[in-house]
Amino acid sequence: MKTQNYILVLLIAFSCAMCNSSKKEKEDKAVTQKISKTDNDKHIPLTPEDSLKMVNHTIEVKGDVEFPLQLSVDSLKKMKVVTIDDFKVVCQSGQVKKDNKICKGVLLKDILEKAKIKQDGHKDRNFYIVGRASDDYKATFSWAEIFNNPTGENTYVLFEENGKPVKSGEMILICKNDIKTGPRHVYWLKSIEIYKVK
Repeated sequence: MKTQNYILVLLIAFSCAMCNSSKKEKEDKAVTQKISKTDNDKHIPLTPEDSLKMVNHTIEVKGDVEFPLQLSVDSLKKMKVVTIDDFKVVCQSGQVKKDNKICKGVLLKDILEKAKIKQDGHKDRNFYIVGRASDDYKATFSWAEIFNNPTGENTYVLFEENGKPVKSGEMILICKNDIKTGPRHVYWLKSIEIYKVK
């Protein structure tokens, strides 16, 4: 009888310990998620030295293309250059982060046509395009957005803002007709990657 009572007490103590442990794990997880969410919503300011390390003098156009490209500001200037007026970078909260009166760049669509996506006939359209930054920030577009939607006439690789070279890297990818332009505004543009949906 004493042995049974002893085992029963041990089981109750073990259960209580497990409950407290589980509760503690949930609390820790909630705190971690809260911290992660808060950290992800903030941009850590970079020093000028760190920002310089992110700059790319060329962007690579690669993936499922027939003609991979290495594009510099000079090579973009030799393409069909477009002038964009009054472009605002608006973050998810609605705050205006940057207000450009005038910009110069090249349509992403023109760059992709130059690289020529490897399509197996005109019905082969299941591709996505990734604009990748030096810090691995990414913005994505579908083939349909670029080639069968007004987005294609509003997505640019910029090299000049307000009459001066781009500050955050030599080239920036932007989408002018997004409601919130910040999420697909890629500083320190490093590559444009084209992949077929598998």
